[in-house]
Amino acid sequence: MRIGEAIALDDADFDPASGILTIRHGRFGKARLLPLHATTTTAPSAYQQTRDRLLPRRASDALLVSSAGTRLCYDRTCHTFHRLAIQAGLTPRSAACRPRIHDLRHSFAVASLLDCYRAGGDAQALLPRLATYLGHADPKHTFWYLTGAPELLARAAGRLETRPGGNT
Repeated sequence: MRIGEAIALDDADFDPASGILTIRHGRFGKARLLPLHATTTTAPSAYQQTRDRLLPRRASDALLVSSAGTRLCYDRTCHTFHRLAIQAGLTPRSAACRPRIHDLRHSFAVASLLDCYRAGGDAQALLPRLATYLGHADPKHTFWYLTGAPELLARAAGRLETRPGGNT
C-alpha cells in the first residue's frame, strides 16, 4: 500500500478474522481490499494489543499512531523510515538516490513476479491482480515498477529465448 493509505487506516479497516485490510482512502478516492497472509495478520493484531495497553486513551481511531496517540504524519513517518534504513545498513546509491519508504512497493511488485517466474507460473496473468493489489487503475501503470530490475529482466528474457521461434 502507499504510505498515505497506511497512515489513513483506522482500526475498523483491519479485520483479523478474515485477514482483510480495507483501504478506504486510496489514490483518486478509490477503495480496495487487501487480503493478508496469515503470518502477516498476526503483526497488526499484536501491534493493536501493545498500542492499546500503552495508550488506553488514544486521540484518534487510527490503526497506526504516534507515541502521543495521534495519527501518524507523512513527513515524520518518512524521517523515521530513513533513520531505520540507516540503522539496518541500507546505503544510498548516491546523494540523490537513497532508500525511500515507497520503494517497498517496487520491491513487492518485483518480488511477486520473480516468485511467479520461479514457480513456473504465468506472470502475464498475475499482472492484473498485482495491479489491483497495488491500487493501480490499469496494469500498464504497474509496468514501470518492474523496469530496471535486472533479475526480473533476465527471467523475462530467458522465457523469450526458450519459446518456439526464439533464439535457442
